[in-house]
Amino acid sequence: MKIGILSRNPKIYSTHRLVKAAISRGHKVKVINPLRCYMNITSSKPMVHYKDQMLDDLDVIIPRIGASITYYGSAILRQFEMMGVYSMNESTSITRSRDKLRCLQILSRSGIGLPTTSYAHSTKMTEKLIKMVGGAPCVIKLIEGTQGKGVILGDTAKSAESVIDGFRQMKAHFLVQEFIKECNGSDIRAFVIGDKVVASMMRQAKEGEFRSNLHRGGSAIPVKISEEEAAMAVNAAKALGLNVAGVDLLRSNRGPLVLEVNSSPGLQGIETSTGLDIASMIIEYIEKNIERRDYAG
Repeated sequence: MKIGILSRNPKIYSTHRLVKAAISRGHKVKVINPLRCYMNITSSKPMVHYKDQMLDDLDVIIPRIGASITYYGSAILRQFEMMGVYSMNESTSITRSRDKLRCLQILSRSGIGLPTTSYAHSTKMTEKLIKMVGGAPCVIKLIEGTQGKGVILGDTAKSAESVIDGFRQMKAHFLVQEFIKECNGSDIRAFVIGDKVVASMMRQAKEGEFRSNLHRGGSAIPVKISEEEAAMAVNAAKALGLNVAGVDLLRSNRGPLVLEVNSSPGLQGIETSTGLDIASMIIEYIEKNIERRDYAG
């Protein structure tokens, strides 16, 4: 197969590992910076150009699109899809997952357990938003933030109101979410490929921090999850239409809850903590799906 990986930096751990895994399985790989791509949107023959060449010979696209370029990266991915190129995760599924509000609405409709979340536009609703999630402490999140950025803990009702007012003055879109105190700054990252969880790790926030993201200095250890947690992670990925996803779970007093679903989950933390070759698992999954598609065609 000829595989294109949409990534701005071939030296990033996840991109490098996917390239290595694909080559080791006999595939040709090209790392493509989506911001260097441009499109010819024409009837009957959509095309993607990269630098000074046409990308018309790819069988597969693996999107590793950062949150800061979701709009343009998804547009490039969508163009490949219209050209008939198989995408590991489709553009629509990626945009669903990146919008936290839309993501939660979809998961809620699917009956998946979530922290209580509130959302409103009016400045008059601040107190009601906080009360709706059980009062302070509560978490205020920018709708399009990633890696813990734009996530703030309102320790008291007054501090939560100040953060909310600040976000509103910035005309930012945000959610107010229940704080699951019993998690003590930990969550579980379940790595989903297809219809199963292939690896899981528990992430623990560093002292004085409530966000467990490894980019924020959190630590990770492998963890065995329950059948209920695994089923919830797989169902969350399926609800969003994702074939490969990192599903973040919280162990609350009322059972597991989905905190977030990541459509471009990093490989470094999960591979380092578990010792598993997740990159090869992803390539193997793609191979099987291409075989099924060719057979069906």
